[in-house]
Amino acid sequence: MRTEKWLALASMGLFAMFSGLMISVYEFMSDVPEDFEYGFSFEADPKILQFISISAAPAGVMGAVAFLMSSYYGSKHVGYMLMAGGGIMLAGMYVCYAMLEDIEEEFVTVAVSITPVVFMALSAPVVAFGARLLRLRERRPAKEYF
Repeated sequence: MRTEKWLALASMGLFAMFSGLMISVYEFMSDVPEDFEYGFSFEADPKILQFISISAAPAGVMGAVAFLMSSYYGSKHVGYMLMAGGGIMLAGMYVCYAMLEDIEEEFVTVAVSITPVVFMALSAPVVAFGARLLRLRERRPAKEYF
């Protein structure tokens, strides 16, 4: 496989990892164990920032690089993988947004409430750029006569 296909595959995997991490932390905040409060403190904002920096940001960069590498000739495989990554992130953030009302009040912050909405909005361009790659036709290489 070409490099851009591997980058698109890694981007899709990181989008899935980001969705899974966010769903797990939202699930934890909605159903905190009763013995958790003895000697432990939990703040969601640093965790969410950590998840964004280790999975969502690299996924976006890898997706953009894969798009730029294959934008000249178009690639259905890369386009489908980018669309799948954007769809995975949209679905995961929708699940997180639906879980907002179940989260205990002490954990609800601005970052907790706004992160799913922001990343749902950011998944639309990922899907759109993936769809753009499906429309491009592969260009013929120039013939060398000499």
